[in-house]
Amino acid sequence: MSRPTILRVPPLSPQLHDTVGERYDAVDPADLATRAADVVGIVSSNAGRVGGDLIASLPNLGVIANHGVGYDNIDVSAALARGIAVSNTPEVLDDAVAETAIALLLAVRREVVLADRFVREGRWPDAQYPLTAQVAGSHVGILGLGRIGQAVATRLVALGCTVSYHNRHRVDDVPYAYAASPVELAAAVDSLVVVVPGGASTDALVDREVLDALGPDGVLVNVARGSVVDQPALVAALQDGRLGGAGLDVYADEPNVPAELTALDNVVLLPHVASGTHLTRAAMRDLTLANLASWLDDGTLRTPIPEMSAQ
Repeated sequence: MSRPTILRVPPLSPQLHDTVGERYDAVDPADLATRAADVVGIVSSNAGRVGGDLIASLPNLGVIANHGVGYDNIDVSAALARGIAVSNTPEVLDDAVAETAIALLLAVRREVVLADRFVREGRWPDAQYPLTAQVAGSHVGILGLGRIGQAVATRLVALGCTVSYHNRHRVDDVPYAYAASPVELAAAVDSLVVVVPGGASTDALVDREVLDALGPDGVLVNVARGSVVDQPALVAALQDGRLGGAGLDVYADEPNVPAELTALDNVVLLPHVASGTHLTRAAMRDLTLANLASWLDDGTLRTPIPEMSAQ
């Protein structure tokens, strides 16, 4: 019996790329000129665009298994209009992303990177490092209280922080104060952690007004999507001193990070590695492959995207 033909949309991790090749008749974008009609499934990651044109070019496509909790890399409307199933990998990366958010907040507030540089440059014998701010006892806002947002909140409470949040809708059975808008939330807190999904509905959600509400002593942490923050407005706020600092794992045009950001000492920059642990990436890979296998077996998905349930 012939194996199902699966399109690998790069970039994929070597392990995921190779496993798809071992289990299926795997094709790559360069093969589509002759193999487009054979493709029944796609395996992609958040960095691999699955646009409407690609979807339209695959007449027998039935499933898109995305390696990532976010799926703004996929033209979901085009897929669902064709009856194509779409899956993602929720929950398995919540802890890793939450850890990264906390690490960034601590790194910025306690000036971990600057203090490390102070020691490495041999300046300690001649001077004491200046005092820093403290996270414990501070008020932190969470923009997007989904699974990851709640994982962040739990860790913040353990650190002795007060937590407030803004979501499109109030979340039942949580002990955190609700703010009616991102601006209202930013104005009430010392630091703001962004964990909303990407996509058109959240594009530039954190704009100049939000940044100014956070203020010159405020810190922004973004482990969501670069598109969620108005990056030029963020750069300007940091340069002008209207925002105190930022911890960023994501950017508007990855992997390109503006030189204006890399030049700033009050910013900690990571290369989109919030879920980048061995344990988490293995779990994400397993769930991606399980979704694909499940659909090929009986037409169901382990973790369909929410839009499928809404149909």
